[in-house]
Amino acid sequence: MKKETYGPRPAEWMAVLGPFMNEHRARRHVFSPENSALLVIDMQRYFLDESSHAHVPAGTEIKANIRAIVSEFHALSLPVIFTRHALLRSEEPGAMASWWGDVMYDDDESSKVDPDMLPGPGDALVRKRQYSAFLGTDLDETLRSGGVTQVVITGVMTHLCCESTARDAFMRGYNVFFVVDGTASKNEELHLASLKNLTDGFATPVTTEEVLSWLRGRRSS
Repeated sequence: MKKETYGPRPAEWMAVLGPFMNEHRARRHVFSPENSALLVIDMQRYFLDESSHAHVPAGTEIKANIRAIVSEFHALSLPVIFTRHALLRSEEPGAMASWWGDVMYDDDESSKVDPDMLPGPGDALVRKRQYSAFLGTDLDETLRSGGVTQVVITGVMTHLCCESTARDAFMRGYNVFFVVDGTASKNEELHLASLKNLTDGFATPVTTEEVLSWLRGRRSS
């Protein structure tokens, strides 16, 4: 499917998602910074380097938004967890390799986190082998040990690793906040389709500005 740069349009997307939110609005959870962790999914050279065959053009356009959210989480000493999709040479690639005809290995330069998105000294970095950051990792244990009950999800790609992680988080009992202009896919059609699915059944869609406002409000209180 064609890849495209479509540019973040949070107000427009939130309007599209409105009908999917209305049914559940009264039961949606209020964002609570002190109980939250930020997940930054797979912001790696493989997806963000223009020379990569797997380059996600829209991924470059969400960097600034993610960095702003990371900065506010740091300011409040809240947990920030980066994920990195990469297999060891000794690990079985499985169905994903046959599906995509490609494997991202741990020793590949392209598997490294993008230079503009490097984790800070206190941030966690989780290596994962499947779409979901929960499958086969210690992410769930890390979150629970820190008293986290809510996760804010950013990164690439919306319809694959970000959505899979959001669904798994929901099914493990976490309240999920999904940043509509802090996630990106190969094209807008896939991005919006995923946002609609998540809004209806798994996550509260939010904008970067909403998240920043909540965090800054907490910092000034």
